[in-house]
Amino acid sequence: MLKQMMTRAWFLRAGVAAAAYSAVSCNQSKKRQIAVIPKGRAHVFWQSVHAGSVKAARENDVEVIWNGPATETDFNAQIQIMDAMINRKVDAICVAPIDKKVMVSAVERAMREKIPVIIFDSGIDTEQFISQVMTDNKEAGRVAARRMGEMLGGKGKVIMVAVQPGGGSTMLREEGFEEEIKKFPGIQLVDKRYGMSDYAKSLQVAENMLTAFPDVAGLFASNESSAAGAAQALKARAGNRVKAVGFDSSPALVADLKAGVFDSLVVQDPFQMGYQSVQNAMKSINGQAVEKINNMPPQLVTQQNVGLPEIQAKLNPELKKYLD
Repeated sequence: MLKQMMTRAWFLRAGVAAAAYSAVSCNQSKKRQIAVIPKGRAHVFWQSVHAGSVKAARENDVEVIWNGPATETDFNAQIQIMDAMINRKVDAICVAPIDKKVMVSAVERAMREKIPVIIFDSGIDTEQFISQVMTDNKEAGRVAARRMGEMLGGKGKVIMVAVQPGGGSTMLREEGFEEEIKKFPGIQLVDKRYGMSDYAKSLQVAENMLTAFPDVAGLFASNESSAAGAAQALKARAGNRVKAVGFDSSPALVADLKAGVFDSLVVQDPFQMGYQSVQNAMKSINGQAVEKINNMPPQLVTQQNVGLPEIQAKLNPELKKYLD
């Protein structure tokens, strides 16, 4: 009887050990998961970020969980996505905060849960993150203002189709534009209205400003949706002579550049932004040193340089290769 009991105990211990070994093996074979949470999903900009993040994921044999709000103003939805990813215990989170203040608590919660957070595209009002990957937005605004001053010969009225209050990246580029344009004493920024990251709203505010200031000489639009809306407003006005500088790129915006609706576009490299964000997440997961602040230079695109290979690489990333 004693022998039978000892034999049974041995088999039970062996079974537990085998189950534990199986669980460990399963965890070891499971791919790392990195959540990438953009501000929205609709614009080409975010699709390019997605493609870049997938490229980095493939190189590191990890899984990207891509999820963002339907609109770039819905910070409540972004918070819910962040909470879901934290509860899921993903290995890292890359997030583009819709609002630099509202998203602080969600980011800090992830860090408390030992989930490394990479901030991309837009800044946040906390230092509790591993790395930040974004365009030098203040300089991007200055680039646009210098181009505007050049085009207008240093004089004239200018309007701005802005994005939305609280958006860290766009606020910085708008501030950069406003600061730099003051260096041209003959130029007056007469109006600034928010398109709220929405094409139709941007079209409406652009039309309203163009009507209110019929002698306006220049227009600056500070992101993809504001530029797309402004372009439609400009094209609807017969004999339009407003000099326009847009921000970001899409096939439609590049076509408008080539057609002369825009004099120039200030563009980012969203593909590289997504790629570097996931690469930095992997470095943190693997215990490697990660540079805290990574500022990417903006690029001024004109009719003269739009065909150059290095410009085309930024304007036409390989979306189908990574998203199909």
